[in-house]
Amino acid sequence: MRDVRTTNGEHEAAVARLREAYAAAPPGTPVRLAKRTSNLFRFREASGGPGPVLLDVSAFGHVLSVDPVTRTARVGGMTTYEDLCDATLPHQLMPLVVPQLKTITLGGAVTGLGIESTSLRSGMPHESVTEMEILTGDGRVVRATPGNEHADLFRGFPNSYGTLGYSLSLTIELEPVRPYVHLRHFPFETAEACMEAISQIAAEGSYQGHRADFVDGTAFGPGELYLTVGAFSDVAPWRSDYTGQQIYYQSVRRDREDFLTIRDYLWRWDTDWFWCSRPFGVQKPMVRRFWPRRYRRSDVYRKLVALDRTYNLSGRVDARRHLPAREAVIQDVEIPVERGADFLRFFQEDVGMSPVWMCPLRLRGERSWPLYPLQPGEVYVNFGFWGTVPLPAGLNGPADGYYNRLIEDQVAKLGGHKSLYSESFYAEDEFYERYNGEAYRALKHAYDGEGRLLGLYEKCVRGR
Repeated sequence: MRDVRTTNGEHEAAVARLREAYAAAPPGTPVRLAKRTSNLFRFREASGGPGPVLLDVSAFGHVLSVDPVTRTARVGGMTTYEDLCDATLPHQLMPLVVPQLKTITLGGAVTGLGIESTSLRSGMPHESVTEMEILTGDGRVVRATPGNEHADLFRGFPNSYGTLGYSLSLTIELEPVRPYVHLRHFPFETAEACMEAISQIAAEGSYQGHRADFVDGTAFGPGELYLTVGAFSDVAPWRSDYTGQQIYYQSVRRDREDFLTIRDYLWRWDTDWFWCSRPFGVQKPMVRRFWPRRYRRSDVYRKLVALDRTYNLSGRVDARRHLPAREAVIQDVEIPVERGADFLRFFQEDVGMSPVWMCPLRLRGERSWPLYPLQPGEVYVNFGFWGTVPLPAGLNGPADGYYNRLIEDQVAKLGGHKSLYSESFYAEDEFYERYNGEAYRALKHAYDGEGRLLGLYEKCVRGR
């Protein structure tokens, strides 16, 4: 092994300390991880009860090793993808799926699911994990693999959101990269044509002669959609830079071809948090010129959103201006590709937010994952939309989730699934029907029989 960032001895000592800290937490006291950043959009309200015990997991935010020969890496569960890619790219390697935002952690992407533009050929991040070291809810530290005595936990860990335990280290597969990515942005005038193109790419691995190593898309409106197809390249006639004055998503509708370094491609969405930096004025040329590059990051914007949520700053401004209350609609949903046009039509007519991110995906193999039951072989499209929408007249506040409930109902009608990183409004029986409550309860009993960690419904819907 080469490129060791933390020794095995240091890691084992950190595991022992964490296990002791977990065992020392008083029974019945909430336990949470002390993390510097979060990419969840479930903001907890103060409960009035005892405060949680915060576990120090900073020792698990390091790359343990990178092996260029076997193309694998062993990584602490709290390691960000930014740090992981900084360790693998010098070896001309990258994880098979690198989620869009720099501060997403490897453990977070596995227990909470992740996706990106390689997901049509490589599935989700958990599908390239070969081994997990997990601190379970009952205080054990177990090694889970696809074929050992903890295979049920290995398969059930994705989409469990830390309610079965916490990943301390993961071993993952890596793939070779080239220095550059050659992008082509293909326009479509209808959602139907765009979904047909996705199906074609899934079947052929290319589009109009351009190899599809990466595929995602942007819908700016019902008659303006783009698929961005990227191919690894050894050469680049030019290289664009979207960390400065230029903004990546605006180039999608302006240019037909582009080149980025592999690192800049991986983080193309992070600089402006897709398009969500707009409310902070960062996309205005004058503001952008004076906004330091080191603060053009998704984690900075997310902290600003949390501050606004805490003090209701934008809500107060809207009230003073006699504007309607607005509901946060921050979701990612997976819809079968053959129903993708139906979803976009619904979303445009009933919600009306744009742009919308589109990311095709397909499970990597024949194995299914019980808590997020996508069908092997079936092509889905992830639709991501993040912003606020004014509530219709007569509704006084967003607490009841008017738009989010509409979306949940439509996703169900179209045979899709909804990610759980943001607010959800399902009734408990419906929730467990959609997310395989029978399998979850069996895992909860086996690995957290005393319920020291929150249940999946309590954490993801009730927001405790």
